[in-house]
Amino acid sequence: MKAYQEFLPSKFGSQWKRVGIQRRAGVATPLFSLYSKQSIGIGEFPDLKLLIDWCVSTRISILQLFPMNDVGFNFRPYDAESLFALDPMYVSIEKLKKAPVKYFKREISALRKKFPAGKPRVDYSVKMAKLALLRQIFSARHSEAAAEESNKEFKNYREKNKFWLHDYSLFRVRKDENMQKSWEEWPSAGEGLQGRETLFYEWLQWQAFEQFRGAQEYARAKKIFLMGDLPFLVSRDSADVWAHPEYFKLDLAAGAPPDLYFAKGQRWGMPPYDWTKIAGCGYDYLIEKLKYAENFYDLFRIDHFVGIFRIWTIRRSDPAENAGYYGAFDPPNENEWEEHGRRVLNAVVKNTRMLPCAEDLGAVPQCSYRVLEEFGIPGMDIQRWARDWGKTYDFMPSENYRCNSVATLSTHDMPPFSSWWRFEAGTVDEELLKIKCGSRNIDFGTLKEKLFDPRKSSHGRLCWKKEIKDVSVLLERLGLAENEARDFMDIYRSTYDEREKFWRIIGMPSKSQEVCSVELVKQVFFKINSGASIFSIQLLQDWLSLDGSFKGGARGFRINAPGTMSDKNWTLVMPYSLEKMKSLKVNKTIWEINSQTGRS
Repeated sequence: MKAYQEFLPSKFGSQWKRVGIQRRAGVATPLFSLYSKQSIGIGEFPDLKLLIDWCVSTRISILQLFPMNDVGFNFRPYDAESLFALDPMYVSIEKLKKAPVKYFKREISALRKKFPAGKPRVDYSVKMAKLALLRQIFSARHSEAAAEESNKEFKNYREKNKFWLHDYSLFRVRKDENMQKSWEEWPSAGEGLQGRETLFYEWLQWQAFEQFRGAQEYARAKKIFLMGDLPFLVSRDSADVWAHPEYFKLDLAAGAPPDLYFAKGQRWGMPPYDWTKIAGCGYDYLIEKLKYAENFYDLFRIDHFVGIFRIWTIRRSDPAENAGYYGAFDPPNENEWEEHGRRVLNAVVKNTRMLPCAEDLGAVPQCSYRVLEEFGIPGMDIQRWARDWGKTYDFMPSENYRCNSVATLSTHDMPPFSSWWRFEAGTVDEELLKIKCGSRNIDFGTLKEKLFDPRKSSHGRLCWKKEIKDVSVLLERLGLAENEARDFMDIYRSTYDEREKFWRIIGMPSKSQEVCSVELVKQVFFKINSGASIFSIQLLQDWLSLDGSFKGGARGFRINAPGTMSDKNWTLVMPYSLEKMKSLKVNKTIWEINSQTGRS
């Protein structure tokens, strides 16, 4: 306990004390990947109570949810159309508050039949269908004597959330009027938009609020802490940008610089913030977001934490095919980054009771580590990325992870552990190598034949030939001098014997490394849970892979593949219902691992 007390600054103690300074285990999952017998087509707010029960049965005390924000009809959680509003597709129609649901039993039954829960992929057309029925129910309720205006709870909710609620509702109405086109394509405002239509969207948000709050109160009673995931950026086509364009730099698009995984960088498209304007208004936009999130969460993940210090930006006029290659950091002066981030973070911690956790991944400036330590905020240590980069490339022992960190096997942008081990560990991304060859005028086909085993290479992953046993052989086959091939050498050293290095660091006995056995997964969990990090939070599919019958190691069993457009992104559904999960034999194994590693 003494080691953990050391990173608790006095100016930032109340948030830590709320959660408790102790080693905790957690699970991370999107709600859309879950379902119960009562769900209609997608996980719903009341379903979280079943997942909370599962957490209790496995000695897990942190439930981290992916972004719950309204994404409109694009269904990309980190490109939301509001950083305040909850997505109404998660509302349970049968659990609506003060609504004449009993008159719509036939319609509800038909909707459940049309959108049965438990399919391998989410059918997002359920959202439009649910909204249509919700509108009918709202209209029926609105015509009753106890109309919305006389509902004190609803009126109170509207008053408390006036900073964003009406703007959001008006945005949604205008999106409907304009066939979901971007607000930048709308004609001038029409008449009569202040009435029942905006009230419908406000009512929807109230219903979502009540159901989510109900799950949060259930979690508190069970001593489970809910952790939110607050997207750092918001969609250009969002209520936030439409209502407050002055808070955004609309001539720029945010992204990420070129790196080992994305040679051309990334261009996400969301506009970066104009922090000078936001600061000039007392950070009201930031403070109000935090205030609303506090209704649901005890902790929250600061998405793209390094963006608080500086963010990679691309001119909107730059061709899309360049991705983020010709971008630049904003602010451009590195000497400004630390103080800039400190100001923003100070506004955060002074205005929330939630405990922040930072997603400090990617190209991380050194000032980020200093400021995290100063504020006592946990960062993230990803097991397969925690390595002695640029030197031995060995994996870092988990006991050397930062005490003040969240230890993680996989994130939503990565294949889960079992899939990584089976299909990616020890391999090279083919597209990355093509780009490297193109920049050197090296024939990729010839190089591929010289370096990689075609029998073991597939699905865009290249497996080294055994005879490429050291850097000298690599350079010989490349036909390059050492000073000309630094990036090729980095790729080689980080992948050639990756399996062997990982095998050694987790202490597995010498035997076949090809199969991702239950024994291997158990050892991986024991290692990461036994490490120094105060929190160990793992994807739900990683936890379930402790069951040998779970198919989470299949290729493609991942939540998102960044930089791609695919119907497999953000659509994954767990193969078990929540009712089934509560009775899985593997729950005992998870409990034992958490107990034996001192986590609760």
